[in-house]
Amino acid sequence: MRVLERHITISIIKIFCLTVLVFCFLYILIDITSNLDEIINRKLPLGILLKYYLSFFPVILVQTSSIACLIGVLLTFSTLNNHNEIVAMRSSGLNFWQITRPAIVFSLLAAAAVFFVNERIVPGAAATTEKIRDENIILQVDKMRKSTEVIRNLTFYGLKNRLYFIDRYNPREQTLEGITIIEHDQNQNIQQKIVALKGVWTGIAWKFYQCQITIFNPVNLTSPVKIKVYKEKLMDIKETPEDFLKQRLNVSSMNIRQLNEYIAKFASSGAHKALQSLRVDMHQRIAFPVGNVVIVLAGLPFALMFKSRKGATFTALGLAVSVGFLYYVVNAVSLAFGKGGFFPPIIAAWMTPVIFAAMAMTIIETKSLN
Repeated sequence: MRVLERHITISIIKIFCLTVLVFCFLYILIDITSNLDEIINRKLPLGILLKYYLSFFPVILVQTSSIACLIGVLLTFSTLNNHNEIVAMRSSGLNFWQITRPAIVFSLLAAAAVFFVNERIVPGAAATTEKIRDENIILQVDKMRKSTEVIRNLTFYGLKNRLYFIDRYNPREQTLEGITIIEHDQNQNIQQKIVALKGVWTGIAWKFYQCQITIFNPVNLTSPVKIKVYKEKLMDIKETPEDFLKQRLNVSSMNIRQLNEYIAKFASSGAHKALQSLRVDMHQRIAFPVGNVVIVLAGLPFALMFKSRKGATFTALGLAVSVGFLYYVVNAVSLAFGKGGFFPPIIAAWMTPVIFAAMAMTIIETKSLN
């Protein structure tokens, strides 16, 4: 049995690695083609391009690992089916779980590796690639478009130890909507909380409308010392509209621990929309690697039910793409509903893995594959 498991595992690993390399090659090809004019005009050194794409490799690995894992498993078992090896294994008394154990173990190891890479490597790699792209590769027209796009749920650290939550920021009109600003002292105690309906950049300073400033007692934060309400007020905020674009928080550059501490630290800020989105992102970081196991589990029953030898490889590839695409669509919809406040964050992140795992187990039971 160990020889058979080793044979299946080696086949899955080979196809998995080849699939990831193909995805990397396609990404690099498409990216270079779309930015070829800018690369030629700027005469970018080969070293910068190599650093950019090498830094992006962990991101590609994490994003494509689940579908690559599924393709490796389905192609391996379709080949076994094509040579009647599945029939031979069943004839020898092996059940579904014994036959597919190498695939499930590999998907578990892949999930653990994805979790590690996503936590330890991807945040730094994402920051590096974004910096290189912004400074050397991105087209000028895209920079102009990016600088005028409306940004929702903007969050960033500012001067004077302030944390900004903005529901909507319009760079073109230089206006803010749904403003919440939390100012802390050196011990991270809340000093004051600023809430405003709207903010407009006058060219020199920010003017807030329907503004409320709450000053807190550092000893007892539950009892504010003073509350001031203004119909409109010029604010002592040093950040310019350009700073709002440069300093905005990049969630992809934070790991789970940092994100969890960030959320816990400002849970009482009152910026419910921004915090809801951040909580969904945090739970998604945990649930995402599980997709490797769930997608493989969802595709395996079909791989063992192939009857015809003709076109088995193309059938496996088509099935892998279909299952992977459906998983990503359902997951994207679930996360969108979670960030919109329709689902609790933990349900939004775990709904898709639970649904697909339940479907897989149901198919396995009803088809008597076990």
